[in-house]
Amino acid sequence: MVLLGTLVNGLCIVIGTALGLFFTKIPERFKETVMSGVALAVTLIGLQMAFETENIVIVLISLLSGAIIGEALRLEERLEYIGRWVERKFTKPGSTSTLAQGFITASLIFVIGALAVIGALDSGLRNDHEILITKAIIDGFVSLVLTSTLGIGVIFSVIPVVLYEGSIALFATQINRFIPQDMLDMFIVEMTAAGGLMIVAIGLNMLKLTKIRVANLLPALVMVGVVLAIVQQFS
Repeated sequence: MVLLGTLVNGLCIVIGTALGLFFTKIPERFKETVMSGVALAVTLIGLQMAFETENIVIVLISLLSGAIIGEALRLEERLEYIGRWVERKFTKPGSTSTLAQGFITASLIFVIGALAVIGALDSGLRNDHEILITKAIIDGFVSLVLTSTLGIGVIFSVIPVVLYEGSIALFATQINRFIPQDMLDMFIVEMTAAGGLMIVAIGLNMLKLTKIRVANLLPALVMVGVVLAIVQQFS
């Protein structure tokens, strides 16, 4: 079943969120320290991914062009709008809520990165779900911690996760017809590096050191493929 890994990933996020709701009464200082630990781990994962690049110029051009596209499309604002819409639907008027923040933070953490793309590609190309199941376990623990701090909004991240990974897995069943294997390998490496830098940005945002609009960098993942195609044409 091509979508098995994707569905397991979504299920683990739901379970982690459900368990996290029982830990909402943990003292704030515990949550703050735990979240700082998670943020540091996220930053480390991002750095490890970023260091895998074999051509930093491709990553740089992809990030710059992706940032321009993302800012032009105002992806961060649109994502926040969706979060606020969900928040209005599920919270009482006048009450304070971190639902939108939970949705946006969790969506960015769970969607961006090599595990989501490579795992989905493995599911589609080889019907191997090991990577996505590993990611599912990690996401389950992260969703538990995020929910204990940011609330029920984390559960709505299941929607972009399932759509994103599921789409890649289904596309991957046909990808060999269009993309040579050597170019696909190059794309995964450089996309991993670009995604890793975005993961670092998420970690820094979680530590409240920066306010990088990470969602506006998302087109860079697509631009990696575009830049590689151009390089291949002139090489």
